Amino acid sequence: MKISEIYDLAIEMGINADPRGKARIKSLLKKEKEIFEKLSKSEKNEFDKERFSNPYPDSRFLCGEMSKNVKRILAGIDINGSEILLADRLGEKGKNIDLVLAHHPWGLALTGIDKQVAMQSETLTNVGVSVNIAEAHIDERVDELTRSLNPVNHYQVVDIAKLLDISFMNAHTIVDNLLHEFISQYFEKNKPDTLEDIITLAKKIPEFHQASIGGYGPIISLGKSSRKCGKITFVELTGGTNGSKKVYEGMSRAGINTIVGMHMPADYRLEIEKLNLNLVILGHIPSDSLGMNLLLDELEKEGIEVIPCGGLIRVKRFKK
Repeated sequence: MKISEIYDLAIEMGINADPRGKARIKSLLKKEKEIFEKLSKSEKNEFDKERFSNPYPDSRFLCGEMSKNVKRILAGIDINGSEILLADRLGEKGKNIDLVLAHHPWGLALTGIDKQVAMQSETLTNVGVSVNIAEAHIDERVDELTRSLNPVNHYQVVDIAKLLDISFMNAHTIVDNLLHEFISQYFEKNKPDTLEDIITLAKKIPEFHQASIGGYGPIISLGKSSRKCGKITFVELTGGTNGSKKVYEGMSRAGINTIVGMHMPADYRLEIEKLNLNLVILGHIPSDSLGMNLLLDELEKEGIEVIPCGGLIRVKRFKK
């Protein structure tokens, strides 16, 4: 496969698993073209035209040649300068790396996380949160993220990859969508009754089982193990990063009893505790690993070798 084909496949998989639905994504891509046509000439020059076909601003091809054929990938949850140097060193050892694939974003993709969080207003309304509440709080969170991301050194790791002539891309919300689809379908099928059931079921998934052995697996963060799950939501599993801590009251009013997420800041947890909601944390790295593995399996089916690094718990779900 060429890098361009890998990139297109990742986007397609992300759209197919998107909780907003393919029809909604199609309309959003069409809207981007309409926005572009109304811009001035100088504004059009600055416009990210990837937005015409890629609805995930936090998932991008970052540097290299997209026409390059790929036989071997170095894949990780977090790719930093050390992993880029590792890719270069592996080449010296006779294991040429044709592409470094990260989950978490750098470069243009890192500047796009705030834009990606906007999708959460829709996923929240899909589970019953009032649209005015969802949009108001998520818009506020987007503004907060935009300010916090402004001083970040966005291209630091991309620059290293460029200097070493290493092709580099990331798949963030794309992978989180795959995770969300897998987990929501898994728990809907198995129908946990208590919080302990959620933990037991989660640990039957290889990534979470391995993480538990390593000490960073699923935990009940709020609520007793014997508590009934009630209505469960998985909206915390995708959408760029944590949304607004003010949306939990809206979730409670929508009849949600248990929140299942991959990670949670302490001040968000306090808001959930005030509302007597249950909270189960699956674990950040095993969650991201599961989503990445669903993408990597498709690449390995095409004969591409995957070398895991950067925290990735590699689990294959197919047989050659």
